[in-house]
Amino acid sequence: MVDRFADDWGTAGLDAPTMALLAHAEKLTREPWTVDTADIETLRGHGFDDRGISSLTQVVAYFNYINRVADGLGVGAEDWLGPDGTPT
Repeated sequence: MVDRFADDWGTAGLDAPTMALLAHAEKLTREPWTVDTADIETLRGHGFDDRGISSLTQVVAYFNYINRVADGLGVGAEDWLGPDGTPT
C-alpha cells in the first residue's frame, strides 16, 4: 500500500475520509485561492470537525511555507534524498 500511495495516493485504496483530507491538502497546496466553504463542508461531511479542519489546514500551510522558504534560500535536499525527494 505504501508503494501505491507513493505512486498515486488517489488510487491507493484509502478510505473516503482520508481521500477527502488528501484531496483538500492537495487543493490547498496547488490552488489555495480556490478553497471555499464547499470544500470545508465536504470535509465536515466526512466527519471532520472544525478543530480537525483547522489542524489539517495549519499543517499543510506550514509545510508549504517551510518548503518555499527553503526553496527561496536555495537550501538543497538532505544528502540522503534523491532528486525526486525519495530516499536513496
